[in-house]
Amino acid sequence: MPVLSCHPIAAHKKLRIPEWYVSSLMMDRAVDAILRRAVLDRRHDVPYLAGYSVDGKTIYIDRHLPRSFLFRGRRIEVDRYLILHEEIEKTLIDQLGLHYLHAHQIATRAEQAAVRADKIQWRAYDAFMQKYVKQIGDEKLERLPADLDLKPYRDEHDYDLVARMSKVMAKAETKIGRKAMAKKKPLAEVKKKVRKR
Repeated sequence: MPVLSCHPIAAHKKLRIPEWYVSSLMMDRAVDAILRRAVLDRRHDVPYLAGYSVDGKTIYIDRHLPRSFLFRGRRIEVDRYLILHEEIEKTLIDQLGLHYLHAHQIATRAEQAAVRADKIQWRAYDAFMQKYVKQIGDEKLERLPADLDLKPYRDEHDYDLVARMSKVMAKAETKIGRKAMAKKKPLAEVKKKVRKR
């Protein structure tokens, strides 16, 4: 199927049921639409596996999380489900003013529906994720995105983690500021170049 079609992953075929019924094909199309708007960054350390920028334009997935796992002989790519989760969560928080924990629950249910629509057992997918949440949670934070939204971590009352993250992010901001001063460029311009790398 051409990349520029309106549904690059979900095939264009006529549904045998009304479009508003629960449908794996319609779920694939909905996920495709969300993925087309997302900008993904896998170059940073991100506690809890994934997060988003303050402005919601970038989805961050931890650089240590494998891109796929094996399920019944199939290689399952996980980014699409995490992007779906993070996009829904951020939208619910920003647009509807939901508390992180409420938005997270709804986003997890959407993630679960997308996983099941692709005929993947939720238990297998979740076991894979939980294994890496624990490993990544224990890691030393070295490369955090400068614009990572800290609201989920604050709402979880994980103040120790927020303090560690803020310290690393402040160091990154200071480095960016020094580069701007050395080159006599506005800070915003240097930040743009750093994000593109």
